[in-house]
Amino acid sequence: MIVCCGEALIDMIPTTDSSGARSFTPHAGGAIFNTAIALGRLGAQSHFVSGISTDLFGKILLDELHKSNVVTDLVVRSDRPTTLAFVELTDGHASYVFYDENTAGRLLDPQELPSIPDAANAMYFGGISLISEPAADFYLALAMREALRRVIVVDPNIRVSFIQDEVSYRARLDKLIAHVDILKVSDEDLDWIVPGPLSLLEKAGVLRERGPEIVVLTKGSAGACALFGEGEIVDVAAQTVTVADTVGAGDTFNASFLAKLAEDGLLDRNRINNLNAADLRRALEYGTKVAAVTVSRPGANPPWKSELA
Repeated sequence: MIVCCGEALIDMIPTTDSSGARSFTPHAGGAIFNTAIALGRLGAQSHFVSGISTDLFGKILLDELHKSNVVTDLVVRSDRPTTLAFVELTDGHASYVFYDENTAGRLLDPQELPSIPDAANAMYFGGISLISEPAADFYLALAMREALRRVIVVDPNIRVSFIQDEVSYRARLDKLIAHVDILKVSDEDLDWIVPGPLSLLEKAGVLRERGPEIVVLTKGSAGACALFGEGEIVDVAAQTVTVADTVGAGDTFNASFLAKLAEDGLLDRNRINNLNAADLRRALEYGTKVAAVTVSRPGANPPWKSELA
């Protein structure tokens, strides 16, 4: 069982009608939501922790989770509004403007943490849910409470435009990273977390020294790599596809990477510190394979396991 903990929101995707008029179409989304969906479609036992509204958009989110076999027993419902993210696509690359004040996803109480089922092997955190209080403190407290019992996985998926208090965010992120087993970062994330002239691999090494057993670095069209053990590195190439857009690509990669580790019986508190190069290569290659399907079609639409050759 993998428990995904973080934001569920509505992506407002720009569209143009036949007359050339521009509008926005709502799509269920959010980094952690997308990862939970992808895990469910890949056949992993996927559970979700988040604050979800009882409004129209909240119902859309729950429906999409259920359609992809995600268990929502741990979701906190409220009558506060749903977070909205307006998306701008430039050459297939997505940027976002968020509307998140007083939302169901943001106003979670750090003093009221859910009870996680004993069967949960791993917990996944990240995204904008780590930025704004009180939800950010809720997820940090949950990760720290469970760190000795489960594999903790984090992808900060940093959205600089959403950060209002950089000092507090960096402090929270540092505290979380110290409790992480697997830290996944993009090249852009890495340059923000560890600024300066070091190479990407050197910066990833800096993060490993802060706590994670494994640092996974995704490099877009240049593929992905994992740093682990005594300075060992596994590097895999990206698959070549025609890119529709990159929405949800990293989330799909994360889900498929974790799904493969789980399928191989490796996503376990007692085994995660002893993974070898072959273990990580299988997971990285599966991650790039599944992510390639997502980028080949519009929006965050990860494939079902039955779609994979």
